[in-house]
Amino acid sequence: MAVTGLITTKSSSSPAPGGSPVRGVSWRARRALALAHALQTTLELDTLIDLFSTEAAKDVPHEGLTYRNPELQTERQVGRRASHSCSYRLLVGGHSLGELEISRRRRFSDQEIMLLEYMLGSLLYPLRNALMYRKAVHTAQRDPLTGVHNRSCLDASLRREMDLAHRHRTPLALVMLDIDHFKNVNDRHGHLVGDCVLRDVAEHAGACVRSSDMLFRYGGEEFVMLLSNTDAAGAHRLAERIRRAVENLRCRYATTSIRVTASLGVTCLLDGDEPETLFARADAALLQAKREGRNRVVFD
Repeated sequence: MAVTGLITTKSSSSPAPGGSPVRGVSWRARRALALAHALQTTLELDTLIDLFSTEAAKDVPHEGLTYRNPELQTERQVGRRASHSCSYRLLVGGHSLGELEISRRRRFSDQEIMLLEYMLGSLLYPLRNALMYRKAVHTAQRDPLTGVHNRSCLDASLRREMDLAHRHRTPLALVMLDIDHFKNVNDRHGHLVGDCVLRDVAEHAGACVRSSDMLFRYGGEEFVMLLSNTDAAGAHRLAERIRRAVENLRCRYATTSIRVTASLGVTCLLDGDEPETLFARADAALLQAKREGRNRVVFD
């Protein structure tokens, strides 16, 4: 089964016989137009998938819908997967937009599959726009050298995570990391080697944190980590694990191979904290770690 810009990859069962009669072309055209207008109201990918599931369910009832995009490493699940499903690979102009699976406990009829594919045609261009928007936002929030979140993203994320922690009474920790004697690396080995060090440190620090945590490049050789639902003991353990990972790291660029260390300051959210006060305590702890000899973790 195929329609323009849409390729069916699999169906878990044969279509159910019978079903509701196919409505007229004019009705389908009006329905597709209404659906297209509804889908064009948002550029948020998750909202778009939820909206499509809600609108499609009016004509093709289903229990679950799953959208996957391997390129963006994203998945959106609406409802729950069931035993019978129709799966599609979505394409526009030969470019993949991801994969969509719709499922329910009873088989889909021929008429329902035909109508579903007709409606999927209305999803393609809103989905393409939402993906382009997500990529643009992702690029704007990333440090081009290391690939981690940038400082502008930190400002919004810190306020959001603090508000959530205050509201739900959950712990939140902030860790600041500074690469020791980084200026000497640039002066002695050049900025290309310095860039290599920054990328390697960001990669190894990122490998230590959980997927729910966030890593930012704050500026120069400084990085910041927001650790959601993490208490003082957990934050200290993580910071120490990162410190050891950096200490054991051997950075290689061409024929140059060097080792670096890092100092880390850790603090946790207190009642009445504002972003400035939380950040100031972590910064003070970091400065103390450097004064005490570097390559260490200090908790404030």
